Amino acid sequence: MSDHVPEHLNGTTNLSMAGGPRDDALRFEEPPKLKGRKRFLQGLQRISSSPSLARMGRVPSSTYRTGGKASMSCVSLASSSSAYGHTYGNPSQSSVGFSTAPTSVVTTPGPENQTFDFRSRVRIIGQTVSGQTAQTPLTAPLPPEVRTGPKEVQYGNGSEVAVINRDYFSKPILNVVSRRKLRNIDFWGEMPDEIKVHIFRFLKPWEIVRCSAVSKAWHKMCFDGQLWTNIDTHEYYRDIPSASLVRIMTAAGPFVRDLNLRGCAQLWERWNTHGQAISDACQNLEYFSLEGCRIDRGSVHSFLLDNTRLVHINFCGVQAITNLELRTIAHRCPHLESLNVSWCTHMDTKGLHKIVQGCSKLKEIKASETRGWTEKDFILELFKRNTLERLVVSHSDIDDEALQLLFHGSNPEIDPLTDKAIVPPRRFRHLNFSRCNLLTDKGIKCLSHNVPQLAGLQVSHIISLTDDAFQHLFEGTPLLTHLDMEEIDDVTNSTLQTLSQSPCAPILQHLNISYCESLGDTGMLYIMRYCKSLRTVDMDNTRVSDLVLTEAAASVRKRDFRQSVAFSEALDCYGNIPRTPPKVALHLTVYDCQNVTWTGIREIMSRNTEPNRSKIIGLKCFYGYQDTVNEHMKRVRSGRLDSAMRLERKWAEYMIATEEAGAGGAGARRRRRRAREAAMVHADEEEGGPRGGRRRARSGGCLVM
Repeated sequence: MSDHVPEHLNGTTNLSMAGGPRDDALRFEEPPKLKGRKRFLQGLQRISSSPSLARMGRVPSSTYRTGGKASMSCVSLASSSSAYGHTYGNPSQSSVGFSTAPTSVVTTPGPENQTFDFRSRVRIIGQTVSGQTAQTPLTAPLPPEVRTGPKEVQYGNGSEVAVINRDYFSKPILNVVSRRKLRNIDFWGEMPDEIKVHIFRFLKPWEIVRCSAVSKAWHKMCFDGQLWTNIDTHEYYRDIPSASLVRIMTAAGPFVRDLNLRGCAQLWERWNTHGQAISDACQNLEYFSLEGCRIDRGSVHSFLLDNTRLVHINFCGVQAITNLELRTIAHRCPHLESLNVSWCTHMDTKGLHKIVQGCSKLKEIKASETRGWTEKDFILELFKRNTLERLVVSHSDIDDEALQLLFHGSNPEIDPLTDKAIVPPRRFRHLNFSRCNLLTDKGIKCLSHNVPQLAGLQVSHIISLTDDAFQHLFEGTPLLTHLDMEEIDDVTNSTLQTLSQSPCAPILQHLNISYCESLGDTGMLYIMRYCKSLRTVDMDNTRVSDLVLTEAAASVRKRDFRQSVAFSEALDCYGNIPRTPPKVALHLTVYDCQNVTWTGIREIMSRNTEPNRSKIIGLKCFYGYQDTVNEHMKRVRSGRLDSAMRLERKWAEYMIATEEAGAGGAGARRRRRRAREAAMVHADEEEGGPRGGRRRARSGGCLVM
């Protein structure tokens, strides 16, 4: 090294060999930690200051004189007052002129690790000579072989050393844009109101009322009128308070189309205070039902005056309905199609007459337990209009003469060949004359060949009817599917045989002959054999026997076989028909039928347990057998056919043992013991099968008295 020592190096202080630095020594501050790009640049600068670069085979610079000794490849000596300065030199001296970048790597030389050769020459960069700053750069750049940035080099004349025109570390450091944090998304708050309403529509009405207590926003959304276009309270009228119901009706009034307040007796006190407000809000009703409600006449009158678009009105059992309200309906509701005023005891057919005259689209009248059906003017008006499709007048005072006027009119023209009235056919599809005790065979005969579209007929509890009333009726009703003849004592098996041969036999679905004590196997065997679409047959308190049950089981089995053949092409990948739980295709009711025994019940159970059955028979029988039948049906519906067959077998053994025990003769004690054992096994089977462990003792009780 040169003997020349800079002036600013003369002020160095000596370090004690035994102790630490003196009190007046230069104190170094902890450099702040850097992040991001600054930390990366700091690392590159620290690498450039390491003597390990001398071993990488770099061509030495021509501006440095080397004497065969390794020297520092590049040193950043930007300032003598750098906060990161460390001394490299004599251990007894500390320098303030030579500083390097801070480092924490163990290979980087520091004051403790003396790796600097004092004999190597040092070129001081940025040294001031005679008050003028040298033109040398302030920093020494990285070699071109080590740099990772773009290489912008310019080669000299025959020189192998690249002259760096652009220094990477001399570039200004740009401000790094910090990553924008993701904002918290309010999923429910930013959702459109239309989607919120659509979500709330999947909830039940009482669930929507509960959700209204979550917050003010939810309260407003839950009482939005778009959610309450259909208010039907027949499922929850006992659970919803009257205040919430009134709030719903007043808030959603303009949107409500169907308003069913069936059974809402809790509104009785609210009608006096909020009746006018509810009627003012609900002015677009099309379906209005107050069945079973207690309401004052003023509120009903307000509803009828404000709603002129009503199509269906149900006032069944409302005692506030009188002929005055019916006249209001006739004047204010021209689009009315259905009216139910059954059990309204304060009105009669005079009000209905006004409705028939004012409502030209009327198709349905339900007026059970009403008076005045013998008035000729009203009946002739119905005949003239000929728009009714459903007429329910059960428990009324209609008679044979009224029926003749209703179906034939006044003084009709008679066909001399068939002796029938020549009138346009009626449009009735459903007629209910149950418990009209003034009707006889003469009145029912008027229906023959005059109601070709009739699908349902109810004439139960008319004790004066005989076979003559139905002799020609079934021939003129090819679309008949429902027939109710309950408790008609004088009807015999010939009526059932006529029904089985009529045009409506293939489509007949529901038949009720309960308490017809004159009917038995002779007629019902024909019904089971030729009526292929039967779904419900009520035969309690009749003379049918096990033969009818056997024929019914065979008929359902044939239906199931035909359906299996029809759907045989619907096979899975293994060539099998997909298995689904069997459905009840025929419901039989045989309460209190003396000729029906456990043998017929077992026949039904046995046919239900056949494999690959998709249609089975549901049975209502003697109460002593019903528990076993219900358990058997549950196992069949769940697919446990083996368990169902075991139950059937054990029950049959129990019934056989019971019959043997009841018979007299030798061995009666042994038969009674067998009956007790069979009863115990059957009881275990009904409880879910045999169980392990000790059997619980069973006792028939004390018979002291």
